[in-house]
Amino acid sequence: MLVEQALAGAAAALRAAAVPTEALAELVPARRRILIRLAPTMRPLGEVWRVGSLLISADRNEWFTGGTATRAAERGRPGYQSVSREERREIAAAALRGGYAEGSSVSFDAVPLPLDGDGLRALGSDAPVGVLSVEGGPGAAPTEEVRVRWRAGADLSTAPTLEAFLEERVRLIAEREGA
Repeated sequence: MLVEQALAGAAAALRAAAVPTEALAELVPARRRILIRLAPTMRPLGEVWRVGSLLISADRNEWFTGGTATRAAERGRPGYQSVSREERREIAAAALRGGYAEGSSVSFDAVPLPLDGDGLRALGSDAPVGVLSVEGGPGAAPTEEVRVRWRAGADLSTAPTLEAFLEERVRLIAEREGA
């Protein structure tokens, strides 16, 4: 399993194609300090590329699953359209309070994925990646492949390998950016 090499190759290809990154942040919920209410904000964690359901770090050899994306924006006046809409507006304002420029894309609540085989094997079927043992030829030992599911719970036997997934998605992203 060469997860580090696959991630480094994908990051190099995205960088070479000048694909813009998006911010990765941690949502810091609202809190009180004595009698003062502090509004929610976002704490910067780095820059990532969104490649399908995965986030690949631009500056460290790390990868993450999913997360939620928002665009930094002013909170504005309450519209009382729905509670969920007001929550999304508050999250967008938290990104702005975290120092991100208005309109910039920010991913948060991303879960780090392990780089080692033991950590990957321990992931459940709800994770976007998993390890599949592939039988070798006669007399050959089985090998393990890291595969990427298209949806949670999908069978790993039909999922593409991490290398194939990254190669295809990075190519599509680079073509879109070049257009």
